[in-house]
Amino acid sequence: MKTLRLNHLRAALLAVAAAGLLAAVGLLVVVLYAQPAEANFPGKPAKIAYAGRDAPNGDYEIYTIDPNGGGKKQLTDNSTGDYEPAYSPSGKKIVYSGQDAPNGDDEIYTINAGGGGKKQLTDNSTNDNNPSYSPSGKRIAYNGNDAPNGDSEIYTINAGGGGKKQLTDNSTGDYEPSYSPSGKKIAYTGEDGPNGDLEIYIINAGGGGKQPVTDNSSDDYWPDYAPNGKRIAYTNFVTGGDEEIYTIQTNGGGRQPVTDNSSDDYNPSYSPSGKRIAYVSDAGTDSEIWTIQPGGGGRQQVTDNANRDIDPYWGSQ
Repeated sequence: MKTLRLNHLRAALLAVAAAGLLAAVGLLVVVLYAQPAEANFPGKPAKIAYAGRDAPNGDYEIYTIDPNGGGKKQLTDNSTGDYEPAYSPSGKKIVYSGQDAPNGDDEIYTINAGGGGKKQLTDNSTNDNNPSYSPSGKRIAYNGNDAPNGDSEIYTINAGGGGKKQLTDNSTGDYEPSYSPSGKKIAYTGEDGPNGDLEIYIINAGGGGKQPVTDNSSDDYWPDYAPNGKRIAYTNFVTGGDEEIYTIQTNGGGRQPVTDNSSDDYNPSYSPSGKRIAYVSDAGTDSEIWTIQPGGGGRQQVTDNANRDIDPYWGSQ
């Protein structure tokens, strides 16, 4: 939510023969319990991608890190800024927004999850931000300022570029799209709340069918679907207060707080298992990546620098 924040205060398939069935089942149990807690595949623990300002030249670059704070790796290296990374469902690619476009605006890029293979997907004279892969990996949703009326709207594009489609069309701004696990819906932040504030909405992945999720006098933004598709994590900001993480049912009921402290906590991203949420905690002079249980508790720090780390996205592997 770089653009909005700067303007706002930002998957066992198993076949066995009848003979030896019990032994096979026993082996399956052992294998299942031996998997890492945050992994989709054996031996490939899920990583968190994020934007860190501790690059040598002082700008934001894309990094990946293990949830326990180890294995940090820098993926991009530019003289400008790279933000808002999101893993592809396969875990092989990362999409992000970068300021290193020829005309100086933000555009959407992809890069190999291990670095290299950079490709530019959008090319406008305005800003494209907050990209998010569809569960199939075939499309990418993002918010772009190149709408006819000059505001930010939600678009999708082919994962390799091309096939651009506009999904929302308002006189205000729509930001931060997040696909549902089914790929049929997209949650996003809209400035067209009844009282002029930011609220969370859901729309069909092909456009239309808009439904509000939150509705209050404070600002709600940065939505992220839980892996089971039943809840959405988001950031809430009350004027005169701080930012905190909440979860809510997709129909707008069952709102629950996740964080509650004097720091700004924002930009939540569910782990693949749905058992934890990564987010940014900002104490004012520094911001770091943390994880926490969706019901609150079990808070753990992931990054620890003298500079700022933002935009966490918990990948599938």
